[in-house]
Amino acid sequence: MKFPLKFLALLLALLLLPLSIAGAIEPHEIMDDPALETRARALSKELRCPVCQNQSLDDSDADIAKDLRRMVRERLIAGDDDPQIKAHLVARYGNFVLLKPPVAPMTWILWFGPLGVILIGGVVVWRIARRNRQQMMDTRETETSDG
Repeated sequence: MKFPLKFLALLLALLLLPLSIAGAIEPHEIMDDPALETRARALSKELRCPVCQNQSLDDSDADIAKDLRRMVRERLIAGDDDPQIKAHLVARYGNFVLLKPPVAPMTWILWFGPLGVILIGGVVVWRIARRNRQQMMDTRETETSDG
Protein backbone atom coordinates (compact mmCIF):
# COMPACT_ATOMS: atom_id res chain seq x y z
CA MET A 1 0.00 0.00 0.00
CA LYS A 2 2.96 2.33 0.54
CA PHE A 3 4.12 2.03 -3.07
CA PRO A 4 1.14 3.89 -4.61
CA LEU A 5 1.50 6.74 -2.10
CA LYS A 6 5.21 7.13 -2.86
CA PHE A 7 4.48 6.95 -6.57
CA LEU A 8 1.74 9.60 -6.32
CA ALA A 9 4.00 11.86 -4.25
CA LEU A 10 6.79 11.55 -6.82
CA LEU A 11 4.37 12.17 -9.68
CA LEU A 12 2.99 15.27 -7.94
CA ALA A 13 6.51 16.59 -7.30
CA LEU A 14 7.44 16.09 -10.96
CA LEU A 15 4.29 17.84 -12.12
CA LEU A 16 4.91 20.82 -9.83
CA LEU A 17 8.62 21.12 -10.69
CA PRO A 18 8.09 23.39 -13.72
CA LEU A 19 6.11 25.79 -11.55
CA SER A 20 9.00 26.16 -9.13
CA ILE A 21 11.57 27.01 -11.81
CA ALA A 22 9.40 28.98 -14.21
CA GLY A 23 10.18 32.66 -14.43
CA ALA A 24 13.21 33.39 -12.31
CA ILE A 25 12.80 37.10 -12.97
CA GLU A 26 12.43 39.00 -9.73
CA PRO A 27 9.90 41.83 -9.33
CA HIS A 28 12.56 44.55 -9.01
CA GLU A 29 13.99 43.52 -12.42
CA ILE A 30 10.77 44.31 -14.30
CA MET A 31 10.99 47.49 -16.35
CA ASP A 32 8.38 50.25 -16.19
CA ASP A 33 8.02 50.38 -19.99
CA PRO A 34 5.93 47.34 -21.06
CA ALA A 35 7.36 47.35 -24.60
CA LEU A 36 10.95 47.28 -23.34
CA GLU A 37 10.05 44.62 -20.76
CA THR A 38 8.53 42.47 -23.51
CA ARG A 39 11.73 42.79 -25.57
CA ALA A 40 13.87 42.05 -22.50
CA ARG A 41 11.87 38.91 -21.73
CA ALA A 42 12.04 37.75 -25.36
CA LEU A 43 15.83 38.24 -25.38
CA SER A 44 16.19 36.50 -22.01
CA LYS A 45 14.39 33.47 -23.43
CA GLU A 46 16.82 33.30 -26.38
CA LEU A 47 19.99 33.61 -24.29
CA ARG A 48 21.58 30.79 -22.27
CA CYS A 49 22.80 31.09 -18.71
CA PRO A 50 26.57 30.43 -18.82
CA VAL A 51 26.40 28.55 -15.50
CA CYS A 52 23.17 26.56 -15.80
CA GLN A 53 24.07 25.09 -19.19
CA ASN A 54 20.65 24.52 -20.71
CA GLN A 55 18.51 27.14 -19.01
CA SER A 56 17.61 30.45 -20.51
CA LEU A 57 18.41 33.66 -18.67
CA ASP A 58 14.69 33.99 -18.10
CA ASP A 59 14.52 30.66 -16.23
CA SER A 60 17.80 30.78 -14.33
CA ASP A 61 18.24 31.91 -10.74
CA ALA A 62 22.05 32.02 -10.96
CA ASP A 63 23.78 35.27 -10.07
CA ILE A 64 25.35 35.57 -13.53
CA ALA A 65 21.91 35.18 -15.13
CA LYS A 66 20.63 38.03 -12.96
CA ASP A 67 23.62 40.14 -14.03
CA LEU A 68 23.03 39.34 -17.70
CA ARG A 69 19.32 40.12 -17.43
CA ARG A 70 20.26 43.46 -15.88
CA MET A 71 22.79 44.07 -18.67
CA VAL A 72 20.15 43.31 -21.33
CA ARG A 73 17.77 45.79 -19.70
CA GLU A 74 20.49 48.47 -19.42
CA ARG A 75 21.36 48.09 -23.10
CA LEU A 76 17.67 48.28 -24.05
CA ILE A 77 17.35 51.54 -22.11
CA ALA A 78 20.51 52.81 -23.85
CA GLY A 79 18.74 52.27 -27.18
CA ASP A 80 20.48 49.15 -28.49
CA ASP A 81 18.42 46.91 -30.75
CA ASP A 82 18.10 43.16 -30.20
CA PRO A 83 20.88 42.11 -32.64
CA GLN A 84 23.28 44.60 -31.04
CA ILE A 85 22.56 43.20 -27.58
CA LYS A 86 23.06 39.62 -28.78
CA ALA A 87 26.27 40.61 -30.57
CA HIS A 88 27.57 42.23 -27.38
CA LEU A 89 26.88 39.10 -25.33
CA VAL A 90 28.33 36.80 -28.02
CA ALA A 91 31.48 38.93 -28.14
CA ARG A 92 31.79 38.53 -24.39
CA TYR A 93 30.69 34.88 -23.91
CA GLY A 94 30.88 33.32 -27.38
CA ASN A 95 28.11 31.59 -29.32
CA PHE A 96 27.50 29.40 -26.28
CA VAL A 97 25.36 32.19 -24.79
CA LEU A 98 22.80 31.73 -27.57
CA LEU A 99 20.25 28.96 -27.01
CA LYS A 100 20.16 28.52 -30.80
CA PRO A 101 23.74 29.14 -31.98
CA PRO A 102 24.28 29.80 -35.69
CA VAL A 103 25.28 26.93 -37.95
CA ALA A 104 28.97 27.69 -38.50
CA PRO A 105 32.18 25.63 -38.52
CA MET A 106 32.72 26.40 -34.83
CA THR A 107 29.24 25.11 -33.92
CA TRP A 108 28.97 22.12 -36.27
CA ILE A 109 29.62 19.75 -33.37
CA LEU A 110 26.61 21.23 -31.54
CA TRP A 111 24.34 20.89 -34.55
CA PHE A 112 25.57 17.68 -36.16
CA GLY A 113 27.22 15.85 -33.24
CA PRO A 114 24.04 14.09 -32.06
CA LEU A 115 23.30 12.92 -35.61
CA GLY A 116 26.87 11.61 -35.91
CA VAL A 117 26.57 9.71 -32.63
CA ILE A 118 23.28 8.15 -33.78
CA LEU A 119 24.78 7.14 -37.14
CA ILE A 120 27.90 5.65 -35.55
CA GLY A 121 25.75 3.82 -32.99
CA GLY A 122 23.54 2.45 -35.78
CA VAL A 123 26.55 1.17 -37.71
CA VAL A 124 27.95 -0.50 -34.57
CA VAL A 125 24.61 -2.18 -33.78
CA TRP A 126 24.23 -3.30 -37.40
CA ARG A 127 27.74 -4.81 -37.46
CA ILE A 128 27.23 -6.60 -34.13
CA ALA A 129 23.89 -8.00 -35.32
CA ARG A 130 25.46 -9.11 -38.61
CA ARG A 131 28.35 -10.80 -36.79
CA ASN A 132 25.96 -12.57 -34.39
CA ARG A 133 23.78 -13.75 -37.28
CA GLN A 134 26.86 -15.10 -39.07
CA GLN A 135 27.99 -16.91 -35.90
CA MET A 136 24.53 -18.48 -35.51
CA MET A 137 24.60 -19.65 -39.11
CA ASP A 138 28.10 -21.11 -38.64
CA THR A 139 26.95 -22.90 -35.47
CA ARG A 140 23.92 -24.40 -37.28
CA GLU A 141 26.12 -25.57 -40.15
CA THR A 142 28.49 -27.21 -37.70
CA GLU A 143 25.60 -28.91 -35.85
CA THR A 144 24.03 -30.23 -39.06
CA SER A 145 27.35 -31.51 -40.42
CA ASP A 146 28.16 -33.24 -37.09
CA GLY A 147 24.70 -34.78 -36.74
